[in-house]
Amino acid sequence: MYAIIATGGKQYKVSEGDVIRVEKLDAQVGDSVTFDQVLAVSDKELKVAGEVTKATVTGTVTDQGRARKVIVYKYKRKTGYHKKNGHRQAYTQVKIDKINA
Repeated sequence: MYAIIATGGKQYKVSEGDVIRVEKLDAQVGDSVTFDQVLAVSDKELKVAGEVTKATVTGTVTDQGRARKVIVYKYKRKTGYHKKNGHRQAYTQVKIDKINA
């Protein structure tokens, strides 16, 4: 059984026991998180958003952190312009416990 959930502007395909990294959520390590925006659920046949009512996915926060640094380098030739920036995106790691369909 799997579900497709939306959080942080992205969509994730999850099953029970999966560990996913989502955009930073306001929760502490060990807290339970419920994803209400379930787009589809499949056990033997796929049920899409119109057919799925009140389906939720629950998980446990296992880690809060920041991803590896991504270097952003801007450069314009012949003008001597160059700029180097770095960015580390914050994430929340969630272990999926149950799909309630």
